[in-house]
Amino acid sequence: VDPESIIDTYGADTARLFMLSDSPPDRDLDWTEAGIEGAWRYVNRLWRMVNGRDPGKPIAPIGAPRPNIEADEKDSPGLIFILKETHKTIANVTKDFERFHFNKVVARIRELTNCVDYLAGDNDAAAWVRRFTLETVVRLVGPMMPHLGEELWHSLGHETLLVDEDWPMAKAAYLVEDTVVVA
Repeated sequence: VDPESIIDTYGADTARLFMLSDSPPDRDLDWTEAGIEGAWRYVNRLWRMVNGRDPGKPIAPIGAPRPNIEADEKDSPGLIFILKETHKTIANVTKDFERFHFNKVVARIRELTNCVDYLAGDNDAAAWVRRFTLETVVRLVGPMMPHLGEELWHSLGHETLLVDEDWPMAKAAYLVEDTVVVA
């Protein structure tokens, strides 16, 4: 498959995402129509999550103060879980980038995208967690899909460039497991 035709059809960011997600760097890349279609669907899904906002899933405005999520947990189950997953993803993606494990980076970001997509609730706490998680996803995909990352960053209401933003930092308190499952 000619990479130029893929770039012409799907764009450079989608081609880049496909190349990084398909295999570890030590193996050959198989250009498949199904593989590039999967990357294209994910790019469109991410675009819809940020731009085609579901009225039942609001995103907090920029600079909104962090609500007391621990107190609102009863009203919106899963908020602490999403915050923990976001911080775990930041920590793991950072390590995977440093190790050049780009396929793992893409898989972890997609898992986080699934989490935020299923986040229920339309209260302030859920809207804040949704914004925080989407901003984190956009920051994490920025190095792999710079054009899409910048567009999504501006769609979230930022006037700065994504490339000028600091890399997200995981908070150690959210990386601690409270429970352990023993077989």
